[in-house]
Amino acid sequence: MSLSAKEILEAVRNGSMSTEEALLKIKTKPFEDLGFAKLDTHRKVRQGVAEVIYGGGKTPEQMIGILDAMTASGQEPVLITRLGKEAAEVIREKHPIRYDAVARVGILGELPKPDGVGTIAVVTAGTSDIPVAEEAAVTAEVFGNQVLRLYDVGVAGLHRLLSHADELMSANVIICIAGMEGALASVVGGLVECPVIAVPTSVGYGAAFEGMAALLSMLNSCASGVSVVNIDNGFGAAFQASRINHMGKRYENIIY
Repeated sequence: MSLSAKEILEAVRNGSMSTEEALLKIKTKPFEDLGFAKLDTHRKVRQGVAEVIYGGGKTPEQMIGILDAMTASGQEPVLITRLGKEAAEVIREKHPIRYDAVARVGILGELPKPDGVGTIAVVTAGTSDIPVAEEAAVTAEVFGNQVLRLYDVGVAGLHRLLSHADELMSANVIICIAGMEGALASVVGGLVECPVIAVPTSVGYGAAFEGMAALLSMLNSCASGVSVVNIDNGFGAAFQASRINHMGKRYENIIY
């Protein structure tokens, strides 16, 4: 199993690895050419999170090849997003992935212990938004976050949302997911002091324009502190929320 850059530096510091050995390991090429894909093996060093496999458009054989390379380089857990059930079954013959049919994600390896500063709350307006919400929630858990799920608390029954006011106000980051007119993000943004990441979904009738109405509504939110990701992009919202939730960890060992 390969070592991370931090582990290599720690080994040099404690004397279990020479500087020459460390230099050789660091010189390892930053990507692996698989022919059909170039695996970014240094992404965790640069961004703190290893490469995630986007399953849409990839064959099961291609994803198996990428998983082979990732596990060989010691990258676990591995997250596969937008993964279909049939493809997951083929992959499972070679790698013991856990498949979540609602979130449409596959996970190889054990989830890490949550090490974020606080809790990420994933909030949906309706039940139809849950697939996008679960993509966000599972992604956040793979990235080492404590996640709170609050589903079906849209503005059509505002009392449902207000009954969770204490939990919302205690969250460190909120991912707010809604289709239709996307009003929930503004309501949540007006209640809390933490960052709110809004995710428009392609849920709604004709004039919802497959999420465009919710997207424009969220972009024009009158509530300060609301940012917006693309339609149905639960993964992107979770990635950003995880970065926010881990900001304090970057400075824990700094002595001023």
